[in-house]
Amino acid sequence: MLELGQGAQAAAPKADLIKDVREADFMTEVIEASREVPVIVDFWAPWCGPCRTLGPALEEAVKAAGGKVRMAKVNVDENQAIAAQLRIQSIPTVYAFWQGQPVDGFQGAIPGSQIKAFIDRLAALAGDGGLAEAIAAAEEMLEQGAAADAAETFAAILQEEPNNAAAYAGLVRSHLALGDLEQAEAILNGAPAEISHAPELEAAHAQLELKKQAAKAGPVDELRARVEANPDDLQARFDYAQALYAAGKVAEAVDELLEIFRRDRNWNDEAAKKQLFTIFEALPPNDPIAQSGRRRLSSMIFA
Repeated sequence: MLELGQGAQAAAPKADLIKDVREADFMTEVIEASREVPVIVDFWAPWCGPCRTLGPALEEAVKAAGGKVRMAKVNVDENQAIAAQLRIQSIPTVYAFWQGQPVDGFQGAIPGSQIKAFIDRLAALAGDGGLAEAIAAAEEMLEQGAAADAAETFAAILQEEPNNAAAYAGLVRSHLALGDLEQAEAILNGAPAEISHAPELEAAHAQLELKKQAAKAGPVDELRARVEANPDDLQARFDYAQALYAAGKVAEAVDELLEIFRRDRNWNDEAAKKQLFTIFEALPPNDPIAQSGRRRLSSMIFA
């Protein structure tokens, strides 16, 4: 099992992401802390109107960053020595520290879009804390058949970055590989709204639908015999395509669905085309079966 969060992106409890900092602990909470994760310092005062707008907006952006950035709030009336040392001439003023040094900042209240861009720039300084490597390792586990280990790794990644669409989809696919369709569906339905329509989640949804169909698919040989006996029986051909897919014969399933579309594109409310799109969505974007199938389908549609 990989150990995550050992780098700059180690997740901190939400209560620790934002702190009121005084002169006595500025070195610890800002300078030293910034060697692990970027720290923004909000210089404010209770009498400052723009501070009351900017402060909460900054806090929300920091929380949304999920531990990639921390925030220190410094009341300049109570900590005049720090304000003087850093030459704070007006408030609100925001400085960002990384590796013990100020690296960015701004003065005055700014729009939410600029706040997000500011936070994103800081988060990028520290990289991803090894999450990309962890995802790649989990994908390799899944490919090699170690679905339980993959699920454990994907779950650990999500503990550190709950909105990681790749890890979320990987967790769903791990449970599909384990044959636990109910758990896979529950995980998929519980995805955060922000990533619910991410391509990775859409692909996982397609894979879930195909797994459900596979559980109900009939015997391949029997369905093949029905199609051979009556090539115009499109329902039998459709069932045959589902059985082929369930047996891992994806290219053959695509062939049968394309044949249905060729014979009657409107059959059963365009069921063949919809099924093809589900299969294409479930496959990796550069999969040769998906690429070839899409080209062949397009040539029929625009013929």
